Amino acid sequence: MLKMEKNTNKFVICALGVFVSYFYFGILQEKVTKGIYSYESIDENGEKTMKQEKFTYVLALVFIQCIINYIVAYGMLHIGSQKEDKTSKIYYISISTTYLLAMVASNMALQWIPYPTQVVGKSAKPIPVMIFGVLLGRKSYTLRKYFFVLLIVIGMVLFMLKDKTSSKVDNGTTFGIGEILLILSLTMDGLTGAVQERVRAESSPSGHQMMKATNGYSSVLLLIALVVTGEALSFSSFAHRHPTIIYNLLTLGLTQAVGQLFLYVMVSEYGPLAVSIVTTTRKCFTVLASVIFFGNTLNSRQWFGASAVFAGLFLDIFYSKGKGVVKKKEKEEGAKLSNSK
Repeated sequence: MLKMEKNTNKFVICALGVFVSYFYFGILQEKVTKGIYSYESIDENGEKTMKQEKFTYVLALVFIQCIINYIVAYGMLHIGSQKEDKTSKIYYISISTTYLLAMVASNMALQWIPYPTQVVGKSAKPIPVMIFGVLLGRKSYTLRKYFFVLLIVIGMVLFMLKDKTSSKVDNGTTFGIGEILLILSLTMDGLTGAVQERVRAESSPSGHQMMKATNGYSSVLLLIALVVTGEALSFSSFAHRHPTIIYNLLTLGLTQAVGQLFLYVMVSEYGPLAVSIVTTTRKCFTVLASVIFFGNTLNSRQWFGASAVFAGLFLDIFYSKGKGVVKKKEKEEGAKLSNSK
């Protein structure tokens, strides 16, 4: 009884840790990427004028996140004893590349689409996971699974379909750069998941080992990209004009790293089902927070679409739960039969 109570308390603490960390992460991310930054400038006549600019340094943002994730994972690996990670570097480089492209595309999309659209769009991860599972992993799925994914697809279409009269940025089109970047991000998520599954099957590294290696290689790739594109210098100038951006980006990276630590604890202690329920619920409230705090109003069609997406996710979660229970019972019955023999 006492042990069950401790497990429940630990689950609640982990769930709150994930919820609070990523909830604040979402609000701060929107504040950084959607904010208007004012600064004083001197024109050709020597007169002081106020100018405004937006944050467009996505590579720098993701680089800081990856560095903080690497440091946190490195520290966690040195707290306790870990088995040697025998995963091929080729796998980690592949994971880092797709993981990096997914993060960069997702953050870049915020320059063209509202934050709720990004959250709902990223909630459609089961779609690329299923597609690559069939194409690369030769997996098969039940009709019920296809129905849940179809529900998510319908919800996504309804949510992201634009009204011609209100879409000034994309000149009346129903599909724009932001949506294309979201699809790219989801595609990279699917590839990342496919390679991660292969790594788990072959070498079974710990979560912290994967976190450290993935973010380490990603940081190196990003550093090269920052230098080659010249974004390192332009971001330095931006940070000089707006010193608070450094604090915001460090806080953003730290909240993400803390959230990942709670996620890894939940995965190891309670399994991916519990994590899916917590993260999906968190995304629902993040959409609501964006509407309340940043004025990203949604019409009735978008609310219905978002509801369909999250309904599909929750149905898929509880279907997976039932499937897991069946498998557990089958194992128990098999053990009983072997014992009776």
